Amino acid sequence: MTEPLSPPGTPLTAVPDPAGHGDRPPPARFAYDAPTWKEIAHLLANLPVSLIGFVYVATMLFTGVGLTVTVIGFPLLAAGLTGARLLGRMERARSRKLLGVRVEEPSRLPRGSGGFWPRLWMAVKDPVGWRTVLYGLIRLPWGILTFAVTLTGLFVLWPVLPFIARALANADRAMVRGLLSPSDELERRIAELESDRGVVVDTAAADLRRIERDLHDGAQARLVNLAMGLGLAKEKLLEDPDAAATMVEEAHGEVKLALQELRDLARGIHPAVLTDRGLDAALSSVASRCTVPVKVTVDLDERPAAAIEGIAYFTVSELLQNISKHSGARSAAVDAWRSEGRLFIQVWDDGRGGASLDGGTGIRGLADRLGAVDGLFVVESPEGGPTTVTAELPWRDRSGALVEGNRPAKGASVRGRR
Repeated sequence: MTEPLSPPGTPLTAVPDPAGHGDRPPPARFAYDAPTWKEIAHLLANLPVSLIGFVYVATMLFTGVGLTVTVIGFPLLAAGLTGARLLGRMERARSRKLLGVRVEEPSRLPRGSGGFWPRLWMAVKDPVGWRTVLYGLIRLPWGILTFAVTLTGLFVLWPVLPFIARALANADRAMVRGLLSPSDELERRIAELESDRGVVVDTAAADLRRIERDLHDGAQARLVNLAMGLGLAKEKLLEDPDAAATMVEEAHGEVKLALQELRDLARGIHPAVLTDRGLDAALSSVASRCTVPVKVTVDLDERPAAAIEGIAYFTVSELLQNISKHSGARSAAVDAWRSEGRLFIQVWDDGRGGASLDGGTGIRGLADRLGAVDGLFVVESPEGGPTTVTAELPWRDRSGALVEGNRPAKGASVRGRR
């Protein structure tokens, strides 16, 4: 069965591209529609644009490479490749506007603190810049050809020019996708690491602010009151010994409370039981403070790296606090096990459910923290319960070595025991 024709005057819309390259234009036809005119404009603009790009690339390339025997050669080459990135950005914008090519922008070069020469060498070997240089070199003869054919077609071959323009424009699309697109896996990985670095920095800053606030509002305030109370007791020691003894007793109580707050604060930074006895004892300790009965099962034949162990502990601690405050559960369970070079943590409760990553900053913060170390965080919590939260972390041994092949692919599923 053939598809019905569109009514007269209906605008042509883009056709989804099954290859995943964005939107394709509608099939070419004898009529001069908007996509055809955009393609013709693109082909006619190829000559001046490619001429500018060729002159820039040739000048930059020959000057920079020729002067590499001197001190200024490599800096000039690095600056030229940075400029080539800008040319590539303009070409992607032109292709996006006139050809409908959807190409992701490559990641920026990392701005590390390794010094001038490491950053210079990173710019010189930039693959995005070199692919743009190659694009600029081959575009001049192609620009002359497309300009001549398109201009001639407007006067001589105008009945079939839409088909010719489509064929030439498809070649342009292939060049843009092949030479100006990011290096898929490498560029995605760089973008992930840049995002994860920002999450780690923000999380560390938030933790420092929390510790400072807890010290200022808690233990510090109690110690100030303690010092004032002991000063008053000292003054009354000779005049009113009974009142002085009462003040000393009150000060002794303040000391106990300050010590307890300091212990709680230290436990929030890094619990001693985790360092001394490992994840099994630490999870049992945090589960004992939950208002809901919690069954803890840890099946680990060795301890992971301290950083992974700490993230696992604080993930369970935060989830159990949520269970105590919000779930209305009668029972809960915590499972920890190792499988295929990954550490799995699963927290289950029979509460009311309805938890989600969009439900609050606490769970979202946990997901961000796990994502910063190539972990996964999955919440399954239908309305009415039960709720199952699974955290998956890369396994690193105590020496810090990362087990090969344990980084999950995007969209990888998380396995559970329930």
